[in-house]
Amino acid sequence: MRLNNLTLKDRNVFQGFFKLSSHELSVYSFENIYIWKDLFHIRWKIIEDNLCIFFQDRLGCFLYCSPLGNSLRAGVIDETFQIMDQTNRSRENSRIENIEEKDLAFYKDSGYEYLPKFSDYLCKRADLVQLKGNKFKAKRACINYFMQNYKFEYLPFSSRYLKDCLELYDYWSQGRKKRTSDYIYQGMLRDSRTCLRILLDNYKDLNFTGRIVKIDGCLKAFTFGFPLQKDIFCILFEITDLAIKGLSQFIFREFSSEVKKYKYINIMDDSGLKNLERVKLSYRPIKLVKSYIIKRKK
Repeated sequence: MRLNNLTLKDRNVFQGFFKLSSHELSVYSFENIYIWKDLFHIRWKIIEDNLCIFFQDRLGCFLYCSPLGNSLRAGVIDETFQIMDQTNRSRENSRIENIEEKDLAFYKDSGYEYLPKFSDYLCKRADLVQLKGNKFKAKRACINYFMQNYKFEYLPFSSRYLKDCLELYDYWSQGRKKRTSDYIYQGMLRDSRTCLRILLDNYKDLNFTGRIVKIDGCLKAFTFGFPLQKDIFCILFEITDLAIKGLSQFIFREFSSEVKKYKYINIMDDSGLKNLERVKLSYRPIKLVKSYIIKRKK
């Protein structure tokens, strides 16, 4: 069965299907799909008016998210598993990832097994900007320290900063690698850099917003995000020079304050990393947006 290879020209098609339903998981966006194109062979097909998105690497093929349409249909699910089975060495590798909680009942009633994935963290934008109360006291102190002790510029990203962003990422990731010998985490750092490079190379063609911070003329922080739906904005990347106290808190607050039309900020998942979990929880999310993997029963 012929599948379409993902290209930038497919963005409008994808966006049309994403708009058919409200989504809180950050994966339900063209931006957060396209940046994986150098790590996975990404293909898609419309089956019975449902958009089906397939990811494939050396380990096998899986459906990236639930088929997108006006309603879930058993026949569509069956066909997606047939497509995956034709590619995978084992039927065990055929699965659907990033299932939203609202769709879980359909799969359970259809006889599928489900496994939990990492949840996204959803915050109220006003909380991230105002930082009111005792619970945000430390973050306010960090921001005040930064603003009082550094001469900085907070600027929009442009392509002339591409090389500087990659160099900062490499500096930051080297520091992270020295703290752990976990090969899975180190692999995640490499994959994240690949995704960042795709974002930077295609910034003008994707619906990302980026900001940077320069100190004494040198780029020391950057952040990128994208709109998910009319009420939710996602912050996908935030990389800072960790030696500069208060910089990460500063750029996060400033970026959140700019996206005024959105009520909520999705700050992505924690990838199962305890230190990242602590940081995200410190911003007092109002909700953990759950995600699941669907497989056939053995």
